[in-house]
Amino acid sequence: MGKYNFDETVDRRGTLAMKYDNLDELFGRSDLTPLWIADMEFAVCPEICDVMKQRVCHPSYGYSCPGEGYWDSICCWLKRRHGFDVDRSWLAFVPGVVRGISYALNYFTRPGDKVVIQPPVYHPFRIVTEGNGRVVVENPLVKGDDEFFYRMDLEGLEDIFAHERPKMMILCNPHNPVGLQWDADTLREVARLARRYGVIVLSDEIHGDLMLRGRRHVPFASVSEDAAAVSVSFGAPSKTFNIPGLVSSWMIVPHKGLREGFYHWMEVNEFSSPFFSATIATQAAYEKGEPWLDELLPYLEGNIDAVADYLERELPQIKAIKPQASFLIWLDCRSLGLSQPELEDLFINHARLALNSGTMFGSQGEGFMRLNIATSRSQLLEAMASLKKAVAEVESTVAAR
Repeated sequence: MGKYNFDETVDRRGTLAMKYDNLDELFGRSDLTPLWIADMEFAVCPEICDVMKQRVCHPSYGYSCPGEGYWDSICCWLKRRHGFDVDRSWLAFVPGVVRGISYALNYFTRPGDKVVIQPPVYHPFRIVTEGNGRVVVENPLVKGDDEFFYRMDLEGLEDIFAHERPKMMILCNPHNPVGLQWDADTLREVARLARRYGVIVLSDEIHGDLMLRGRRHVPFASVSEDAAAVSVSFGAPSKTFNIPGLVSSWMIVPHKGLREGFYHWMEVNEFSSPFFSATIATQAAYEKGEPWLDELLPYLEGNIDAVADYLERELPQIKAIKPQASFLIWLDCRSLGLSQPELEDLFINHARLALNSGTMFGSQGEGFMRLNIATSRSQLLEAMASLKKAVAEVESTVAAR
């Protein structure tokens, strides 16, 4: 028995939690078990709460600046957890990874420029790119072998770089929604190609701390000189420690030629000016939260195994693609033979479960759903039982036609 109890979850209704309060708007009903947006149902690491309470109880909320301890905590964390030596000058605060991607997109590219994404992939990559008048170029993931469900199409990527001449690529490392940690050789080849063709790579590494089963995260900027020369990387404690509402993220730009102008632009526009709640929570997480994370990861692994085993035993029409990182499972539902609207109806109106539809991540997500397993195991297994019952009902209705 560990120090932290992940079998207990927090009642979040009425707290303006998007995961609950947006159910009716997004799914058409509020009586659903929310297993969608990527935050966890567990209580925040108490050591973080203690530090935040102490600061919030102080009677002054004036202008603040981050102490050196904040920056040191990030550098030490990256070295300790990922073997990545980061110079303090490479770092800057950013109020959320998606905002950081948006800032970099607007600084380094112009309307009409092309940007490469790799669907099925985190949907804001497309939204931010197209919403800012840039052109998305797709380099879809392709079918992998038995060990890896997907792999990167590097030949296709080089063809795109050579003929489409994109200015930027947005890399998801580890990849959301499929949960794949790219290996160093793959990342080195991406970096080589990007440097050869003059492409800046934005690397979203927000799930990098949530590596499962003893795997190590491979930061893109760390794999080669090419990677360091072309990369703008983003990370945060938000997914790791369940504090996304505090909007605390950071970015790393090792190459001085990329960094100086960009960071100056960020600074004069006050895009990189942190607020005390973000910096205090980050420092507390990285300095005090490691034992909590070390207990969380085996619990998440157990939840993933519980879902995969249940589906294999009770509902083989749905296959769980076990992630190498994160608390998200990519569910392959194609054997059900349902269209995507029918699949969504099955989960929402029959099973009463709110998951992310696979097509949210691109047309390559047809027949898939994304499941958030970061909740108590008992609730997760109840959800699987509801899904089994719903599938049986739908299949019996189809058979009776």
